[in-house]
Amino acid sequence: MSTATYALRDSAIMMRRDIRHSLRYPIMAISGLMVPVFLLLLFVGVFGNTLRAGLGAASPAGGRYVDYLAPAILVMTAGASAAATAVNVCIDMNEGIIARFRTMAITRTSVLTGQVLGSLTRTMISGVLLVAVALGLGFRPTATPIEWLAVAGMFAMLTLALTWLTIAFGLQAKTPAGANSLSLIPQFLPFISSAFVPTASMPAGVRWFAENQPFTPIINTLRGLLTGTPIGTSAIVAVVWCTGLMVVGYLWSRARYNRYVTH
Repeated sequence: MSTATYALRDSAIMMRRDIRHSLRYPIMAISGLMVPVFLLLLFVGVFGNTLRAGLGAASPAGGRYVDYLAPAILVMTAGASAAATAVNVCIDMNEGIIARFRTMAITRTSVLTGQVLGSLTRTMISGVLLVAVALGLGFRPTATPIEWLAVAGMFAMLTLALTWLTIAFGLQAKTPAGANSLSLIPQFLPFISSAFVPTASMPAGVRWFAENQPFTPIINTLRGLLTGTPIGTSAIVAVVWCTGLMVVGYLWSRARYNRYVTH
């Protein structure tokens, strides 16, 4: 077999290990879904009527706040799931399993790639469940089948970007608690974006930050695809941000992992 074939085989094995680990200890995967569901219930059921009144022209057709909010919570689902991956990676590094892998005839990068593929699988499932909950709360997307495919592609790209970034956090941190703390950054950054209210309603300084951070164009793209609101150049900016974060996370993760396995 070629080197690429060996790498694919080893990555598949590591992905199965990651998924089996998730099934044996499901609490992290469940919490990665429950936090976004809780936020959806909180902002729709408690703050929804008040926040809807301030949407104005940014409101999707029909004026339901859940239609405005659901795409943003979908983005936050990716962040919550990626945080669990950071903790899992940090645990692996501290428990000595990586040292065992070093003695085995496996492709070095497959250990990280397997984590990424496992995280992608879990997050896509969580995204489907989140949309199902949103539909139960009154979410009524207008997306065509092609637009749904575009939503899935954007969500998968975001998941890969955040997963590689949080894997780097997990490799950088000394403890699982530290990895979890670093992973709070992509989880809480959407709060200062167009997730809950239009950026036009924010003070000047906060508005500038919200409009120029990565999550706002991603949320606006998903919102436009799902509910028909204008997208403009958001899709291009979102793809650029996701690609950039993915490259940074991958290079950072690989550098940290290579430093560990060569010492």
